[in-house]
Amino acid sequence: MSRVFWDTNLFIYLFEGGQPFTQQVRALRKRMLERGDELLTSTMTLSEVQVGPRRNGKTVLAAQYRDAILQTATVLPFDVKAADICAQLRAEKNIKPPDAIQLSCAAAANVELFITNDHSLQRFNVLGIHFISALDKNPLSSDL
Repeated sequence: MSRVFWDTNLFIYLFEGGQPFTQQVRALRKRMLERGDELLTSTMTLSEVQVGPRRNGKTVLAAQYRDAILQTATVLPFDVKAADICAQLRAEKNIKPPDAIQLSCAAAANVELFITNDHSLQRFNVLGIHFISALDKNPLSSDL
């Protein structure tokens, strides 16, 4: 069993469907369930997945997205430990604030794998995260 953090974009692919990555995310989630992996994300993800539906006046759908995450994932807070890691990441590396917040929440929880579709994040080594991987290159999909 591994602790696997999903960046927001994976949830958006899963919820909105029709995206080129939707099947990859579904296969990844199925593989994680088979392995008994724990799915983690952050409170920032809860906010980000609601933006699109709320822009379109679909507040009920926004709440459904939020609730689906709350029912299936461990949601990590942006707490003092994460804030300190985030400050260090921003000071040392050229990382945008939302990405730094996601990475710092995962690092504070000491996750094995952080999966994103932002290929630029793969180049970073972050203490507290064993591996950062793009969706199409993640090690869980390679053994499917």
